[in-house]
Amino acid sequence: MITSDAFRGKRYAVLGLARSGLATVRSLVASGADVTAWDTREEARAQVTGDVTFADPMEFDLAGLDGLVLSPGVPLNTHPIANKARDANVPIIGDIELFALARAKLPMHKVIGITGTNGKSTTTALLHHMMQTAGLPSLMGGNIGLPILSQEPLPEGGVYVLELSSYQIDLTYSLDCDVAVLTNITPDHLDRYDGFLDYAASKERLFHMQHADKVSVIAVDDDPCRMIASRIHHRLRRVSAKDIQDQSRWPSLQGPHNAQNVACAIAACEALGIDAETIERGLATYPGLAHRMERIGEVNGVLYVNDSKATNPTSTAPALEAYPAIRWLLGGQAKGDDLDACLPHLGNVLAAYAFGEDGAMLAALLRGKVEVSVYPKLRDATLAAAGEAKAGEAVLLSPASASFDEFRDFEHRGDSFREIVTALRYGGS
Repeated sequence: MITSDAFRGKRYAVLGLARSGLATVRSLVASGADVTAWDTREEARAQVTGDVTFADPMEFDLAGLDGLVLSPGVPLNTHPIANKARDANVPIIGDIELFALARAKLPMHKVIGITGTNGKSTTTALLHHMMQTAGLPSLMGGNIGLPILSQEPLPEGGVYVLELSSYQIDLTYSLDCDVAVLTNITPDHLDRYDGFLDYAASKERLFHMQHADKVSVIAVDDDPCRMIASRIHHRLRRVSAKDIQDQSRWPSLQGPHNAQNVACAIAACEALGIDAETIERGLATYPGLAHRMERIGEVNGVLYVNDSKATNPTSTAPALEAYPAIRWLLGGQAKGDDLDACLPHLGNVLAAYAFGEDGAMLAALLRGKVEVSVYPKLRDATLAAAGEAKAGEAVLLSPASASFDEFRDFEHRGDSFREIVTALRYGGS
């Protein structure tokens, strides 16, 4: 794991013991810090090992702590711990900030940080693959894969490729990325922010943490990104999906949304001095990302596609554009009360199968525009779509909603969908 003498003898409280929280506790304890940890779930606390005190930070005096480390899932705007920490003058940080503080003692390396509403996971995975194609030691972490603190430090010359959600950026203050990338900004997570401008400002903070000699890559295909680019005063690369004219050579990077991802990745690689031939080889061999337009396979001539990572309508829209005859599975916990971004692509949708907590609401938005039915769970919707699908059609899970009503996260949802399809393939239900 990544540890640092910078934490030795210091006192931290860690609230939230999911993957990043557990990794944080282990790293801090191994670094010689005094750690108090808490999660309301007993099973989460049971995963903690080492010399750790368990106590709810809402129940003890925070004064004197060197930091309160929050899980990104703890809402800063509504949870009372935020005001309590501020009143005690205790920094509220996340695991990415701890990584930033540990960097000084790591072997010489570079960091690429990628944020944006959509496309950041694909761009992160693509850049990680391109670093490996170039022969550079690299790790992928942050909002994707393993928590960064749980991974072994890279040798000299390595590149850390970090996907950064707005929640993680909110808890970070000193991450000076060698290359910072912004893919796009559309309305999302507005329950955590004071409106859309506040959400966009959270993304922009990634660039304010950079020193003047570092590189910013911003896709300027939307107005919010163009505005952020206009305020960057260090080394800036403006890119656009329109920069990519031919995607035919890159099987896993089809569609206009991937043109934008490719444009961002190429600019980031060029900023690190990677040559054009190696960049092209990386693009051509990129295998794709699980849960993002992932072709699970065919059953009786019907293609099943797992796009579980599409947790908002803007992210779902490119998937609806990709296939001409779709049976669309959507639902879960909606992030808003519209599907506006998806509406221009309903010509490709044969029928919609809405499920989950907000399935009925989403179905109401689609009635009169496309045939739609409602089901309690993903399994029910999938079996209904499978029963009606014909050879040459695609059953597409692209939920346009969060997963937390039925599943732990979007990966759990996508894995469940894969299991349902696998059972269909072998004659089960």
